[in-house]
Parts: sequence; C-alpha cells; structure tokens
Amino acid sequence: MIAGQPDVRRVLIAGITGSGKTTLARRLAPALGLQYYELDDLYYDPGMRMAAAFPAVIDQLTAEQSWLFDSQGPPADSEAPPEVRDRLWSCADTLVWLDYPRRVVVWRAVTRSLRRIVTRERLWQGYRDSPRQWLRPDHPIRRAWRLSRIRSEQLETRTQEPAWAHLTIIRLRSPRETEAWLNAVRADK
Repeated sequence: MIAGQPDVRRVLIAGITGSGKTTLARRLAPALGLQYYELDDLYYDPGMRMAAAFPAVIDQLTAEQSWLFDSQGPPADSEAPPEVRDRLWSCADTLVWLDYPRRVVVWRAVTRSLRRIVTRERLWQGYRDSPRQWLRPDHPIRRAWRLSRIRSEQLETRTQEPAWAHLTIIRLRSPRETEAWLNAVRADK
C-alpha cells in the first residue's frame, strides 16, 4: 500500500539518469509485492540499440495484472516509438517521480560510473562503462548534466496532461524525502 492507496499494482519510476530509479525499484518492488522489470535490460540488443522485440515485450508485460518498471519509458529522443511510453503510462496506476536537483543526479551518475569502471560491472548485453565512454554525448553523466532541468520540465508538463489524470503522482525532491517515503510504504505493508 502507498499512503492510503490500497490498490497499487502498476508502478513506473521516473527521473533523469542518475536519480536512483533502479535502486528504488529494487527496494520498492518487494515492499509492494510487485514484479520488477529493468527497462534497459528489455530495451537494448547486443549492439546497444533498441531490440526489435522491445515494443512487443512492453505490450506483453503491461498486459500483466501487476508490475513495476524502473523507468517511465524510453525518452522521446530514443529509437523507441512514442507509443511505447504512452502504453506504459496508460497502463500504470502510479508514477513515482524522483525530481532531484542537478547536483544530486550528476554526482550520482559520476560515482555510479566510477564504481562500474573499477568493478568492471557488466550491464545490459555485456556492456561495460569506461572512461572513453564519458566522451559520448549520450553518456549518463553528460545526459544528467545537460538534461536534468529539461527532463524535469518535460515531465512536469506531461503529468499535467488530461490523458494521465488516472495516475497517482508521487513527486520526491530529495534522496532523504525518498527514503522517508519508502520507509512509510514499508510500514504500511
């Protein structure tokens, strides 16, 4: 249960790269008894492009009775058709929005990337981060710096659209606020 909402069954976690969507998803899904899906695992093929089956997989998973995705859907500038994000939003009942300041998300993106380089952590389809990857314009550190304010404004606008009025929006503005909210969710269980 989430703060008086007895029937939370389909949850999206929104926020810019580095905000902690995946970390929160891994902690929130068991607290709510929901199946967790990592969107990047579903999205990428071995060539680090959108998997051809991605839209069909999203259709299949969103047809399930309950789930939690660590994303609100691929950004508009991705290869994914916009219908994928709309499908996620139309099927969800709750959107948890990690709307943190740029300094927080950039710091988190930097420390996460450094940890992945040092530990040689494998990500989707065997991808590994490297210092050379930092030069790419789409690297998470660069995206967090460049797009944090823009993505926040875009999400603010989108959440106000009548098409998404069915969603319960939980907007969290700091890691401390998120931690307190997660503890409340666990206590409600």
